[in-house]
Amino acid sequence: MVTIRKATMKDVPQVVELVNRYAAEGIMLPRTEFEVAETLRDFTVAELEGRIVGCGALHFYTPETGEIRSIAVQPDCKGRGIGRKLVEELEAEARRYGLREVFLFTYVPEFFRKLGFVEVDRGELPLKAWRDCLRCPKFRNCDEVAMIKQLSVAGQPNRSFADGQLVELPSRAAG
Repeated sequence: MVTIRKATMKDVPQVVELVNRYAAEGIMLPRTEFEVAETLRDFTVAELEGRIVGCGALHFYTPETGEIRSIAVQPDCKGRGIGRKLVEELEAEARRYGLREVFLFTYVPEFFRKLGFVEVDRGELPLKAWRDCLRCPKFRNCDEVAMIKQLSVAGQPNRSFADGQLVELPSRAAG
């Protein structure tokens, strides 16, 4: 049975190996052990029989907005719902922190559409989100899709961080 849990320092080598497997294919940015350890509190892992079979991270950008990143599942474990479970756990974590929305950049938008994300123009995202983009070899010709999902947080109006200011938004319809 797969267990979804927060990452620990002992998970760092397996998380790095998993992320860098996809980085070698140009699907995500490579991460060093130092980078993963430094941001370890962002990471959630999927564990099966002592092996890390999936990972993902929730990185905060504003008091309202976070990025879901580094979603990766071991190739021999794909199709078991592990990626979906990781995203759902990261969304739940975002809600616990009071975030109103999460965004991501992806090459598999169809996967995230099924989870309620909608495609957006990159200009709608916080400028800080571009920090990692500067390291990417595809920066000038980026072909990743930017997506966002509004989170239901009880008692809070629907707002977004755009152009450095919080703005009220109409509800986005998924799909």
